[in-house]
Amino acid sequence: MVDIIAPLAAASLAIFGDRALSRQNRGKDNAQRSRDELRETMIALAKLTGAVEQIGSALQELHLDMKADRTAIYKLLNEQGNRITALEAGKD
Repeated sequence: MVDIIAPLAAASLAIFGDRALSRQNRGKDNAQRSRDELRETMIALAKLTGAVEQIGSALQELHLDMKADRTAIYKLLNEQGNRITALEAGKD
């Protein structure tokens, strides 16, 4: 899913950054403006890529934590089920 969202977000950011920079750089000549826009876009994409990688690693950590919690919960449920079974067997 991150593989799908990241390029879409990067493209949106690039378009937004391009429009914002073009408004900011109206007084500069076209060549300088193009270089500035490219530089700013590349910086924004690098930041976005880093953020997406950080989110991916955080999600991976969360997945591992949830898996460990699920294992512990099922272990406790099994123990409680065994206790209930033993109590019900003692009543007969």
